[in-house]
Amino acid sequence: MSDTYGYIRVSTHEQGFGRQLDAMARFGVAPARIYADKQGGKGFERPEYGRLMAEIKPGDTLVIKSIDRLGRDYGEILEQWRIITKDRKAEVVVLDMPLLDTRREGRDLTGTFIADLVLQILSYVAQNERESIRQRQAEGIASALARGVRFGRKPMDRPESFEALRESWERGVTSAREAARALGVTHRTFLRWAGQK
Repeated sequence: MSDTYGYIRVSTHEQGFGRQLDAMARFGVAPARIYADKQGGKGFERPEYGRLMAEIKPGDTLVIKSIDRLGRDYGEILEQWRIITKDRKAEVVVLDMPLLDTRREGRDLTGTFIADLVLQILSYVAQNERESIRQRQAEGIASALARGVRFGRKPMDRPESFEALRESWERGVTSAREAARALGVTHRTFLRWAGQK
C-alpha cells in the first residue's frame, strides 16, 4: 500500500513551519507523516530528510511546498529529484508548481518530459537567484567599505594602565598573560595592542 509523506524545511532565521504545514494539511498529508528540518543557510544537515528517505518506498508520494525544499542548489535539487523518482520509484508533488506532479494518472511521455524540463528550469532559476543575492551582498559590502563604513565591533579603547603594563612586559617583569588579566582582556588582545605601538 502506498503512503503520502510531506517534507518541510525552514532556515533558523525564518518564522516557522506554519505556511508549509497549512499547505500540507490542505493537500491531506497526515501530520504523523510530515518530516521537518530547521536549519541555517551555512550548514545543510537534514536529519529528518534522511529519516524520510529511509521510509519512502516505490509507489509512495512525497509532497513539498516548493522545489527549493529539496536542496541548496541546482545540482542538488536535480539529484534529489532523480533519487526520489528513479531510484526510489516514488512520486513527487510540488504544491507551488502543478506541472511538477509526477503521479502517473493521465501521464504520458510528453507529460513526464515537460515535468522534467520545468524542474530543470526552476532549479536553475532558484540557484541563479541565490547567486544574485550573494553578488548583491558582496557589492554592497564593497561599496560600504569604499565609503569608509567599518564592519564588526568597535575596537576597544586601551585602559590607562596599558602603557605601564606593556613596558613591564617588555622588560620581562610581567608575562603577557598576567598583563592581559590585569587589563581584563584576552592574551591575544594584549599581544595585538603591544604590537601596535
